[in-house]
Amino acid sequence: MNYVGILIGLATFLIIGLFHPLVIKGEYYFGTKCWWAFLAAGLLFAALSLCAGNLYVSILSGVVSFSSFWGILEVFDQRKRVLKGWFPKNPKRLKDYE
Repeated sequence: MNYVGILIGLATFLIIGLFHPLVIKGEYYFGTKCWWAFLAAGLLFAALSLCAGNLYVSILSGVVSFSSFWGILEVFDQRKRVLKGWFPKNPKRLKDYE
């Protein structure tokens, strides 16, 4: 039996699951300004994916890369969710929500 597909699928699931709280916490503490961090991580992991000598490292780096790129969109969507009251506002940054 070949378990590689299942393991890559599990790793992908865990990576995507990790990005949900990263987006929420990033928007809470830094606002939408944290999108640069997601862009930098995406570019870094894309370069790692292209240069990796190991196929599995390349695949998982690509998953992290595109999860980071998706995180950029989610940071701005998270701001909309906060404004709708679905998530708490950071009381130290209330002026950012006006």
